[in-house]
Amino acid sequence: MDAVDRALVAHPREGFLRERNRSRAAYDGPLEIGHGQTNSQPRTVVAMLRLLAVRPGHHVLDVGAGSGWTTALLAHLVGPTGSVVGVELEPELVAFGSANLAATEQPWARIVEASEGELGRPAEAPYDRVLVSAMPPSLPGDLVDQLADDGVMVIPVDGEMLRVTNPDGVVTHHGRYSFVPLR
Repeated sequence: MDAVDRALVAHPREGFLRERNRSRAAYDGPLEIGHGQTNSQPRTVVAMLRLLAVRPGHHVLDVGAGSGWTTALLAHLVGPTGSVVGVELEPELVAFGSANLAATEQPWARIVEASEGELGRPAEAPYDRVLVSAMPPSLPGDLVDQLADDGVMVIPVDGEMLRVTNPDGVVTHHGRYSFVPLR
């Protein structure tokens, strides 16, 4: 069992779903969490986390934190020597995700409301890793700029999963995916 599998066992999806969807936690597909957003398909989350290659002690940005599941998984991966900040635009989802995250007892992670017109959380950059769970039409330079010198970002862009490494700017392609739009 690798680190991603251990994180999934420690933080089951059902704890991050609306009560009406908890019985469907094992479903390998997206589940609605409100405001036109979803809790991502587990297989997709696993693929993204493996591409991201998070290590203990990393400083991580989670864009589109939603229900808090990916933030909790990332927090497990970085451990107490690391930090994770999740950003979310919808205030109700910030509250929902924050409550779900608090239940995991990982105080080195938090979810904050995204600032209108600001992508990510530049004030706390640079980040060792950036996970984006919403899809822009093109690679956002604002997020690339928030990567540390040896940073990695995993992001779905225009239907394709990309892994971006800094500072060399190497972009690798990892299959077709569907996500809610990045706003």
